[in-house]
Amino acid sequence: MGATRRVGRVLARRGGAAGRPSDEVVRGKLEGALVDWGLYRDGVRDDRVDSYTEALDRARRGQGFVWIGLFQPTDHQLAIIGAEFGLHPLALEDASEAHQRPKLERYGDTLFAVFKTVTYVPHGDLTATSEVVATGEVMVFCGPGFVVTVRHGEHSELTGLRQALEQEQHRLATGPGAVLHAIADHVVDRYLEVADAVQADIDLIETDMFTPRGWRSIDRVYQLKREVLELKRAVAPLTGPMRALATVRHPLIADETRNYFRDVDDHLQRVKEQVISFDELLSSILQAGLAQVQVAENEDMRRISAWVAILAVPTMIAGIYGMNFDYMPELRLKYAYFVVLGVMVCACFTLYRLFKRNHWL
Repeated sequence: MGATRRVGRVLARRGGAAGRPSDEVVRGKLEGALVDWGLYRDGVRDDRVDSYTEALDRARRGQGFVWIGLFQPTDHQLAIIGAEFGLHPLALEDASEAHQRPKLERYGDTLFAVFKTVTYVPHGDLTATSEVVATGEVMVFCGPGFVVTVRHGEHSELTGLRQALEQEQHRLATGPGAVLHAIADHVVDRYLEVADAVQADIDLIETDMFTPRGWRSIDRVYQLKREVLELKRAVAPLTGPMRALATVRHPLIADETRNYFRDVDDHLQRVKEQVISFDELLSSILQAGLAQVQVAENEDMRRISAWVAILAVPTMIAGIYGMNFDYMPELRLKYAYFVVLGVMVCACFTLYRLFKRNHWL
């Protein structure tokens, strides 16, 4: 009961005069950005509340929490939401701009989390320009009595997350922290799916690399390495925030929810190790490809050198007999021409066999 009163006092302080135009906000000012909203009491969505103003008033009185979902809102729309819930200007500035680094920040009693979402882009043959990993972003404002999610990018969808969470009433009953966990769990699960798909691409390109002329796939290896880097930028910075959510006590995060965050952190560590191994493996494949290029170049140079040596013999003999001296051996012999040609052929054939036996040809 004390926690409920505290939530009510906090939201009442934040609402003030800004709480009155809420219905107008839903009807017009958030048009195009508002995905869904709902009031949740004891883990159940209260469908009897069809007024946004009434939902906020009840949340301010400690009767549940409001969950609002936005997609690519404008700065003006974010300012409206910020005024409704007293969100920090720095957090609003981060939420208005895409391409943020995954992080977790605390502004008073509000948590602000940034998640980078990833999705695997299906493709036929991997080429030097193939897009393998596409990214988006989800920002979450989590405070006493409210959760606001802000999505950026076509690949930031939270499809079915709200509906799935509404089926687990015991989790929603723990408060806004349950929504934050559900989003984190959804994002990290997608990391696992994308990592498995990228693993298949790496296995395929590794097999191709060690085939004859496989070094021609170096550009594909480099492109895949760049795509893995995108995945690494999404996964690696999130480990610190996730560890904090799993270990640090916070009024919004119930003890039971913190246990769930530990499970998400475990999955994230697994993905991080997998992505790091991807990067190292691709570096090794790239080095192997470059080594193959050097070997191929050496083989070509040996081949060229062998043919030059073979052709040098008839060139030398023809050069000698082309000097037009009056007194040279074999010039007056009847079959000297055929003898010289025979010597050329025999010498060339002998050199050819010698280079062939030493694998120069």
